[in-house]
Amino acid sequence: MQFLSKYSLKKYHTFGTDVYTKYFTEINSVAQFKNLLQEDIYKNNSLLILGGGSNLLFTKNYDGLVIKNNLHGVDVVKQDENHVWVKAAAGENWHQFVLWCVNHNYGGIENLSLIPGCVGASPMQNIGAYGVEIKDVCDTVNAIDVQTGEEITFTNANCKFGYRESIFKHIYKNKYLITSVVFKLNKKPVFNTSYGAIEQELKTMGVTQPSVKAISDAVINIRSSKLPDPAKIGNAGSFFKNPEVSKQKHDELKQQHPNLVAYALDNGNYKLAAGWLIEQCGFKGKRFGDAGVHVNQALVLVNYGTANGSEIYNLSQQILDAVNNAYGVTLEREVNIY
Repeated sequence: MQFLSKYSLKKYHTFGTDVYTKYFTEINSVAQFKNLLQEDIYKNNSLLILGGGSNLLFTKNYDGLVIKNNLHGVDVVKQDENHVWVKAAAGENWHQFVLWCVNHNYGGIENLSLIPGCVGASPMQNIGAYGVEIKDVCDTVNAIDVQTGEEITFTNANCKFGYRESIFKHIYKNKYLITSVVFKLNKKPVFNTSYGAIEQELKTMGVTQPSVKAISDAVINIRSSKLPDPAKIGNAGSFFKNPEVSKQKHDELKQQHPNLVAYALDNGNYKLAAGWLIEQCGFKGKRFGDAGVHVNQALVLVNYGTANGSEIYNLSQQILDAVNNAYGVTLEREVNIY
């Protein structure tokens, strides 16, 4: 194994802050990772497994070993009349995998087009957009215990999916290397166009008969118009989760703020639009040095060039405090902080 020391992580995470790790290595096969388990550097250092680096913020240098997951491959593992099970390696680029499924007319993840990151992070974060979440399509997650090297398969239920949550994000954080994910997709797609601006975008595109590709294209258009490209402006997408509140709290806020943006949930609670709350507190488009809040989407914190992780984190804390003071609502960071 080749280990690089005091290695820059700037190009390995989408905020693009200039941080270093004590040690860095890459794995290209399961066998290579199992060999890595025997190395002293592996045994004697804290561990961070890195995919696309699209949902984390480094506030300081990493004092340990960063392993870049470069596992690749996409295969159909089984199918029946209505469904197809597609296995994608954890290091595959998420959006490229979505396009692969779209090109094969496999339905289920077209609403998740253009989300940055790798396949391995998709169940970890239970990524979601426009009415679809990974929990809706994830069949199994294949992983390796980073201590013993044991291979294990997690069922959908085992993953304990929640809103931008899974068992891998907290309880099993850095305890398993996700090697691949199997997705159960539809040969006869059921389209989800009611969320957000998809229906309007399809009309603008002149689409009268929805298709997997048309919906993917619509989502790409919408996201491109609202969200900054991490290759041009450092960001990690939505920095905060949309908070869930009780009906009583929602009704109180609605009475005080008639324009409150909220969505009723099946459990009787309401989900508030965090972006709306942040915008009402005056942060949308604001810039603090090279750290800022994106001009088109208040949920997105950005690095305009030379901001460091601490500056971005401090801005996020200002936002948390302001929303709590103004609305009595506690926002939660979606991004992993290191």
